Amino acid sequence: MIFQKTKISGLYVIDLELKCDERGYFSRIFCEEEFVKIGVDFKVVQASQSFTRKRGTIRGMHFQKYPKAEDKIVRCIKGSVYDIAVDLRSDSLTFGQWFAQELNETNNKMIFIPKGLAHGFQALQDDSIIEYFMSEFYAPDHADGVRWDDPLFKIAWPIADSTLSDRDKNWPLMKK
Repeated sequence: MIFQKTKISGLYVIDLELKCDERGYFSRIFCEEEFVKIGVDFKVVQASQSFTRKRGTIRGMHFQKYPKAEDKIVRCIKGSVYDIAVDLRSDSLTFGQWFAQELNETNNKMIFIPKGLAHGFQALQDDSIIEYFMSEFYAPDHADGVRWDDPLFKIAWPIADSTLSDRDKNWPLMKK
């Protein structure tokens, strides 16, 4: 696993190191020791998967509030998505800034998203599948979100014709 820092503190793009031979490849997708080496204490307590049927669909921007805030690793195992994390930490130098990375079934990239960031993505292909590894159990009473089109963030989504759930359309705007 190769960790690349981003402009947002604690947010990493992770490149998988493939061990290839004539049969195909083998790759580690999680190693606690590798996270410890970069100073991140990340324990996986839950893994989930989402399937997005239609290109252009946006899911997000989601997070869990304290005390159930969660770190997560996100990877695309089928299709392609434009994955976004937004810094919601009021004490952060990058508060309100966002980072995007295309994740797809062939680029062998994942994103590690620390507590305090909202996460979402837009499907770039039909039938895209995302895997999530979380440090906290899902807690519906702590589930929250911010608007995908919040003018504070100015997120540049790649596909203008978007499909969103009613819940995602109606998250509140961020207060400065």
